[in-house]
Amino acid sequence: MSIEKINIVRFAPKGNSSFIDTLTDRVRDYFQTSGISPYANGGMWRKTIVMILCYCIPYALIIGSAGSGNIWLFWLFWFLMGCGTVGIGTSIMHDANHGTYSPNKKVNAFLGHILEVIGGYSVNWKIQHNLLHHTYTNIDGLDEDINTIALLRLSPRQQWYWFHRYQHLYAWFFYMCMTLFWMTAKDYLQVVRYKQLNLLIKQKVTLRKAIFDITWYKLFYYAYVLVLPLMLSGQPWYFVLTGFVIMHLTAGFILACIFQPAHIIPDATFPEPTVKDGKRHIKDSWAVHELVNTANFAPNSRLLSWLIGGLNFQIEHHLFTNICHIHYRRIAPIVKEIAEAFGLPYHVKPTFWKALTDHAKMLKILGKNQLHYQS
Repeated sequence: MSIEKINIVRFAPKGNSSFIDTLTDRVRDYFQTSGISPYANGGMWRKTIVMILCYCIPYALIIGSAGSGNIWLFWLFWFLMGCGTVGIGTSIMHDANHGTYSPNKKVNAFLGHILEVIGGYSVNWKIQHNLLHHTYTNIDGLDEDINTIALLRLSPRQQWYWFHRYQHLYAWFFYMCMTLFWMTAKDYLQVVRYKQLNLLIKQKVTLRKAIFDITWYKLFYYAYVLVLPLMLSGQPWYFVLTGFVIMHLTAGFILACIFQPAHIIPDATFPEPTVKDGKRHIKDSWAVHELVNTANFAPNSRLLSWLIGGLNFQIEHHLFTNICHIHYRRIAPIVKEIAEAFGLPYHVKPTFWKALTDHAKMLKILGKNQLHYQS
């Protein structure tokens, strides 16, 4: 598949006086009349400092041998680093690599590279997340968030195997392993595939440079996150390695619990492109497609929203990737109002638990090979 083949999937025209045009005008008016910027505010900068400290302080305690006399305390520090990884990823890196942290591109680029500090590679992330996921949400073969290992069936359009009937039980283990795979093999496998798809071109990077950069970033990451604790923590190597795994299992599990209930739910449509005149089409416009395949959860939980970078407002994030997450709560009522005025669904789960149980329900439905969706 080449980039040309990816791009022949076309959404329906948005039309005159469309949902997204009306919504965009209302949201623009909100910022103008409020006299505020759609980028980060003071609260966002303070939050950034807190999230970085949530990662750095436990790390400093680890290499400072603070937990050398108590293995449970030592592992607690690694667990907190896993939570800090999530905080940095959802509250800093995510906005910066969307270009919404600051109107200054250099500031966004600088903060976006914090992903490399916690073990990832921002070029791959921008392709997978910004380009593929945000453009082709829940479209099998294009959205890499649902195209994963064969053991998981995350779309009714995917091949069914007998073991999928148990995936609602075992999927959570593979979710936990997500960042471990990311830190080791995923970035290399992705960058080779993106080269084959001609997706590295827009990022202005060659395959050779990408592999070189990934390798050095990984060496830096493992040097400070594993080698230094092995040398300075006062703990045996197997306790340090266990701590490292705890950190990643924690981060992977929390991240999956944030992102999966936003899209892989019974309410989503998972559309199959139809072929017309040799080209593939989606019946809805892009904005409507995003709306019907995305859900919010726990909108009244300010603490949860603060902790996960406002990503419980996934609808607002998908429709307005050019707005910092700190503003999602305020624009959500506008989005809901306009969606209802156009007769469109606005999926909201009242609690985080309800969102998780709906996702588990969807895993069970997909495990039974029930293809009950119509394009």
